[in-house]
Amino acid sequence: MKGKSLQEVQQDKYDLLMNTVAWRAGYYRSNPEEFAKDYLNVSLKPSQKIILHEMATCTNSMMCEPRGIGKTFLASLYCCIRAILYPGTKIVIASGTKGQAIEVLTKIETELMNNFDWGSTNLRNEIKDINTGVNKARCSFKNGSWIQCVASNDNARHNRANLLFVDEYRMVDKSILDMVLRRFLTAPRMPGYLKKPEYADLAERNIEMYASSAFYKMHWSYKKLQSYFANMLDDTKKYSIIGLPYMIAIKEGLLSREQVEDEMSEEDFDPIAFSMEMGTLWLGNEGDSFFDYDVINNQRKIKRALFPLEIYRRHNIAIPEPAVGVERILSVDVALMASNKKKNNDAAALSISDLIPTNKNTNIFNVQYLETHEGLRTEELALIIMRLFYGFHCTQLALDTNGLGLPVFDSISKNVYDPDYNVTYPALSCCNDDDMAARCLVKEAPKLVWSIKGSESFNSQAAVLLRAGLQNGTVNLLVNEFDCDDEIFKIRGYKQMTDNEKALLRAPYSQITMAINELTGLTSWVGNDSVTIHVKEPSGGRKDRYSSLSYAYWVANQLMLKKKPKGFEETQSLIDKLANSIKKAKILK
Repeated sequence: MKGKSLQEVQQDKYDLLMNTVAWRAGYYRSNPEEFAKDYLNVSLKPSQKIILHEMATCTNSMMCEPRGIGKTFLASLYCCIRAILYPGTKIVIASGTKGQAIEVLTKIETELMNNFDWGSTNLRNEIKDINTGVNKARCSFKNGSWIQCVASNDNARHNRANLLFVDEYRMVDKSILDMVLRRFLTAPRMPGYLKKPEYADLAERNIEMYASSAFYKMHWSYKKLQSYFANMLDDTKKYSIIGLPYMIAIKEGLLSREQVEDEMSEEDFDPIAFSMEMGTLWLGNEGDSFFDYDVINNQRKIKRALFPLEIYRRHNIAIPEPAVGVERILSVDVALMASNKKKNNDAAALSISDLIPTNKNTNIFNVQYLETHEGLRTEELALIIMRLFYGFHCTQLALDTNGLGLPVFDSISKNVYDPDYNVTYPALSCCNDDDMAARCLVKEAPKLVWSIKGSESFNSQAAVLLRAGLQNGTVNLLVNEFDCDDEIFKIRGYKQMTDNEKALLRAPYSQITMAINELTGLTSWVGNDSVTIHVKEPSGGRKDRYSSLSYAYWVANQLMLKKKPKGFEETQSLIDKLANSIKKAKILK
């Protein structure tokens, strides 16, 4: 048998090498979790392996998962795997903010490349350069692949991609997603083998990936999830949805059980927000909520909050007074029993709002502060009410005087001494109920308290009023707690404040978010009289903040009615039309 020439031997070695590369490439493309372990030195938990596998085998994938399970980390890992195994791949990362999108590159740089314990040498060798700066957020690979972060706006229209990953996609405007981001996915990757006729049927699909925690069912992001779910059930399509609650993260050691239990035990724990953010449970009844999330969210316009009194006191900052003609309303939903396993929806909620007349003879209603307390005694809550009322220069007080609220009214209808501030607050009397006013033993006490005695009729009116105020743009709320940095950084002495004080500055914004959780979680139905509207919180939920806001806006409307601005009749007409349309359309069941 004739021996092979040197050229043939070299060709055999080359063919063996390339066949091995082809086999391994095919294997790793189908099993990215193995590539992560073998080549990138990344060990994954079972749930993470499943998620990574779904990303690799589907053209459209969606992760609906809590914090702590590593959505962004897994997306970063898969983007690297895709870039390495598919040379020349263009990957675009988008999010609600460019800073959030850059988190993907940050995790590549700090966790995948340079982690002290297991940073991947192979990955460092694959990457040509990486930049996590806001203006040049990009990671380039030596094989021609790249990952780039873009802002979710019209200015991003020129970009092109083979893989689009939208992190926290619910924070992206729906029109921007459809008309800008998804338009990146035009031409697919064109490897050289496609030029051969025998491989023409192996053209690749571009890929869409979405990640987010759960949110409200009335939000467009839920409809997106539903459409993905429908396509996932179609065997002719390659769609996947993975939703894993926080219990999986605890089981696999990605999240501390003790930390979660401590959070649940805190006084201001919000079970609704937690069930969405950590439990992967979408909130609402698919459009049946009495308050519409989009309407409420559009009214989050107020940047400067009123901050907790101790901030002003500790740093000698003057408390903003209401301007001339402005009514500042303190509203209190009374609760004196601490939450427990049997009864978990009792908390005293205190809100402060300004009713501001405008040049157009109308009024706007700005909610600027909200706090809650549990487990207070009567005299403790009364002291807090008086401290807030006089400390923030309030002009009106809306007080729930049913049940436990009656002894609270009795406490504030006499002079109250504050040992912490070393001041005595003058008594307050009732302005809308003669029987309540008669309980005040201080004859000269100013009549500034509105006695709120909830009934089916009153609760219905208050609910419709607040909904109408949000719909017609009269009611404005504080911006999201993630959008308040510019304002709180302006507070005198901010840099010298403790971490606890900085958290107190954000508290009013966070409280408004929790109030919105309550509003959008309320279900409703029309009573037997076909007129009265009933609202109810979900099981395990609360409506204390909602009640405080609805009392305040009801009082605001009484004040507007007294002054009779030209716009009031229009507001009342809108309320009447709204109530009638609700009844006729039977949208409340």
